[in-house]
Amino acid sequence: MTFSIAARCADTGRFGVAISSSSPAVAARCAHVRAGVGAAASQNVTDPRLGPAMLNLIEAGASASAAIDALVASRADIDHRQLAAIDARGDAWAFSGAATLGIHATARGRDCVAAGNLLASPHIPSAMIGAFERSQGDLGDRLLLALAAGLAAGGEAGPVHSAGLLIADQVEWPVTDLRVDWDESDPIGRLRVLWELWRPQAGAYVQRALNPAAAPTYGVPGDA
Repeated sequence: MTFSIAARCADTGRFGVAISSSSPAVAARCAHVRAGVGAAASQNVTDPRLGPAMLNLIEAGASASAAIDALVASRADIDHRQLAAIDARGDAWAFSGAATLGIHATARGRDCVAAGNLLASPHIPSAMIGAFERSQGDLGDRLLLALAAGLAAGGEAGPVHSAGLLIADQVEWPVTDLRVDWDESDPIGRLRVLWELWRPQAGAYVQRALNPAAAPTYGVPGDA
C-alpha cells in the first residue's frame, strides 16, 4: 500500500521522509524524523509506535541497522511490518516481514533507504534510490524527485491517494510537515505544489518560533 524513501543530507545534517500510498493520510502514520538523530518509516500493516521506537534506539546510540534488528527480535507481529531507517552516520537499513503485502522490496543507497509494498514492480525502491543519488540541492527537492521517480517506475499496483514530506533540521519540531491526505488523481503532484509554496517560507517560521521580535512580517492583510 506504500512506497517511501528516508534520507539525510550529508551537507546540512537534515533528515527527511517522502512517502505515498493508496491509503489516506499515510504520512500521519508512517513517516518519522528527529533532528540530529535520523529518519524512519514504519509501513505495510502500520504500527505507528515503531517509528519513534527506531529513533529512540538510534538516539540512545544504536545504528539504524541495529535499531531495526532489535525491534525485529523483540516486537510482536513483526512479520506484518515493513521498516526503514537512516541515522546521522549515514547507516541505512530496511526490513520486510514475511507477511508484507504483495510485491515488496527495499533498497539502500548513499545517505538513503527506500521501501515499498503492494508495488507494481520490485524495482520501485531502486528507482527511488537512483533518483535521489543523482540529484543535488535541497533535501526536500531530492526527496520529491525520488518519490516521483518511484511513481514513474510504476508505483503501487493501484492508484495512490495520499503523500507526505517530513523534514527535521536542528530544532525539536519538523521544519517541514506537508501532507496531501486524500487526492483522487495526483497526490504527489499536489505535494510538489505545496512544497514550492512552503519552501521559501520555511526558515521564517523557524525564526518566528525562536526569535519572534526579529522575525519577518507575515505579509497578510492587517499585518502591521
